Amino acid sequence: MRIIAGKYRGHQLVAFDADHIRPTTDRVKETLFNKLQFDIDGARVVDLFCGTGNLGIEALSRGAEFCTFVEKNPKSLVITRKNFEKLRVPASDYKIVNMDVIAYLKSYEGEPFNIIFADPPFTEKMAHFVMEAASTSAAFGKTTLLAIESQAKERMEDRYGCVVRYSKKEYGDKILSLFCHESALEQDEEPAPEEEHNE
Repeated sequence: MRIIAGKYRGHQLVAFDADHIRPTTDRVKETLFNKLQFDIDGARVVDLFCGTGNLGIEALSRGAEFCTFVEKNPKSLVITRKNFEKLRVPASDYKIVNMDVIAYLKSYEGEPFNIIFADPPFTEKMAHFVMEAASTSAAFGKTTLLAIESQAKERMEDRYGCVVRYSKKEYGDKILSLFCHESALEQDEEPAPEEEHNE
């Protein structure tokens, strides 16, 4: 794994041996950040199920103002901290929250984030429940963008209350979905989500 662009561009993240982590591939990450390229600079970001810190660090590299990394697995947090040390990420740029993601979303009382990344454990098929929690959380505001990865065969709706899926791309057994608040859509009528398929 490597940082693709920005001030940490080209830096490799630390190697690890952890069966519970299935990091976002460079291919998926590049597609994701291409879609968010005009929204990253100065953004307040949260990286849910941060794992290695891969997505949040990429966001910081590209100019995000601050990133909160949420993860309950102690092994993952060790890897994340090693990546901060390796890349010399300033402590003023991030915060680590050792907490269950659903509980974090339900208890969050701060300002909404600009961008939310969520990559739930691939073995637990919990993306739908993450979306239910995120859509009613104070973490999600009218200008928030949310990117979530899920398995192709697990449950995922196109709408969660006022939160609407506007992009969907398949990568084999994985789906990358982007959600926003319905008020952010410019069209008078809600469009069907953009769908892309990769072999």
